[in-house]
Amino acid sequence: MSDFIVLIPARLSSTRLPNKALADIHGKPMVVRVAERAALSKANRVVVATDHKEILSACRQNGVEAVLTAAEHESGTHRLAEAAAILNLPAETCVVNVQGDEPLIEPELINAIASQLQQSNAPMATAAHALTDLADFMDPNCVKVVLDKNQNALYFSRAPIPWPRDVMRSGEEIIPSTVAVYRHIGLYGYRVEFLSQYINLAPSPLEYIESLEQLRVLWHGYNIAVQITRHAPAAGVDTAADLQRVLSSWAEKS
Repeated sequence: MSDFIVLIPARLSSTRLPNKALADIHGKPMVVRVAERAALSKANRVVVATDHKEILSACRQNGVEAVLTAAEHESGTHRLAEAAAILNLPAETCVVNVQGDEPLIEPELINAIASQLQQSNAPMATAAHALTDLADFMDPNCVKVVLDKNQNALYFSRAPIPWPRDVMRSGEEIIPSTVAVYRHIGLYGYRVEFLSQYINLAPSPLEYIESLEQLRVLWHGYNIAVQITRHAPAAGVDTAADLQRVLSSWAEKS
């Protein structure tokens, strides 16, 4: 595997869990715990890209490299693009975007995304896993992805896709094994050159309908390579309940 960098976008404001990037996880801020997990991957550099001096300070106090970006950005991808420019990363550099609220992120999954990107001709990569639970298949909060024969994404949707018409019409309560159904995992890899192009892409009507930013990439004709993993990763932190789950999990590993 060639060299790659992990960039971690981290904002201070959070609607459901205020200041969650700085939430304490057994003695260290969450964003620091995320960086420490990312450092267990094969990345040759891990950098936090933040909008606030408090996060910047917390990272530096714990030996984590961080850069201060603009306070307002349309998305985490835009923040990554600015961070890549600040760091003066070469255009061919591969970057894996790890969210600042995923302290249980698996280093192996980070490696897999980087490898998928490097082995493909796509400017962007992501991950998915096989979906077998009917409730998840029907859940709009569970994003599905359909692939082409080269394992590039054809479409992402909150709707159940692909729809097994005959099986569902018969009233069966399972997803048949003959149908390839994948749940999207929100972890991304980019080539730095594409990050600089992405910020100039016009929004897509599809991304507004589905509320899925990655549809902008497909709308403009770019490929997204998809790494298939064997299982779903641990969920990130959005709420106080999520934080308690992570704290309990962390304590069990200690």
